[in-house]
Amino acid sequence: MPYPLKEATALEFYKDNSNLKWVVVLVSVLISIGSIYYTNQVVDRLKERERGLIQLFVNAFEYTTNENNNDNLTFIFEEIIVQNNSIPLIITDEFGIPLDSKNIKEVAKAKTERERVTILSSMLKEMEKDHEPIEVTLRKNNNEITGRNYVYYRNSDLLIQLSYYPYVQISVIFVFGLIAYIAFSSSRAAEQNRVWVGLAKETAHQLGTPLSSLMAWVEYFKTDERFKDSDVIPELNKDIERLEMITSRFSNIGSVPQLNEENLYDALEETVSYLQKRVSTRVKFVLSAFPNKDIRADINKPLFAWVVENLCKNAVDAMSGTGTIEIKILKANEGKVMVDISDTGKGIPKSKINSVFQPGYTSKKRGWGLGLTLVKRIIENYHTGKIFVKSSEIDKGTTFRIVLKV
Repeated sequence: MPYPLKEATALEFYKDNSNLKWVVVLVSVLISIGSIYYTNQVVDRLKERERGLIQLFVNAFEYTTNENNNDNLTFIFEEIIVQNNSIPLIITDEFGIPLDSKNIKEVAKAKTERERVTILSSMLKEMEKDHEPIEVTLRKNNNEITGRNYVYYRNSDLLIQLSYYPYVQISVIFVFGLIAYIAFSSSRAAEQNRVWVGLAKETAHQLGTPLSSLMAWVEYFKTDERFKDSDVIPELNKDIERLEMITSRFSNIGSVPQLNEENLYDALEETVSYLQKRVSTRVKFVLSAFPNKDIRADINKPLFAWVVENLCKNAVDAMSGTGTIEIKILKANEGKVMVDISDTGKGIPKSKINSVFQPGYTSKKRGWGLGLTLVKRIIENYHTGKIFVKSSEIDKGTTFRIVLKV
């Protein structure tokens, strides 16, 4: 049994890779949160530093305004007031009328004093939202208060850019990650397609030899008088026809199958008739169509029959060989047809519903979990339709829905 074990290990690896994807996403989110948190901490410290610089500016401005004769005025003016060339600020009187400004690029666009005041007044409203103004007390020589000015300011351009940096960084990482994910998914999908096609073609090739041998044996038996009135030859012919159909199915995998407009009820009735004779007599099939039996859809008959057989065989296993399989054909709006296949089996846990079509998922001890994966590929890739679990309840049964185009 080395080969099945190797195959099962490969399927487990596939499922582990699927979980690994979410681990990578989680780590990326944690890195992003950490980057934002750290940057915000740096931004908060820079805000405090700029607040301190503005306070120093205000103190220097207040000192130079109230002191008329002092040898230190020139030093304070040049080393503190003039040196502030990064933090935008506006000085107003006690009524909020702009008197002066610093480091505001928009003022350079003003052609008149009125335009300048209008620009500064507009910016004052924005600065009020960011920071509380700092008061400047004006005094006479006898220390008597003669009035007040207010200094409004906003964050420097560097601080603003730094606050947006982590979001820009995350956006760039997200875009590159998305491109990498799409490229990886496309590459993996192409690789899976090559594996499926190679497997199908090889299977069809391997079936060809015993099929030719069986056909030769049937021809031999026809010449033998002992089998002249026997049921052996007709039954062998049925099995040969069946093998030919299976070979045709595998041959269609990887090529563009021919879709024809077929009567779904007739196609399903033919499949059910075949299955009814080959499953337990305790399994009952119920086939119905609404509003009538003349419902047509574009399908590849051999491949579609394969889908129904897989679903029905899974249903038989889920019911342990006893129960009812109900197949309903429903004509929907917008040129679509729905086929519901329901069983009275053990059902699928809610936590597993999203995983049933993944390679490797199986509830059987000896299963490889490829049947429903193949079903999904046939319906979605070759018939451009949809298949999903419509409903499922533990110990009550499961309903699969197939949506096809008319």
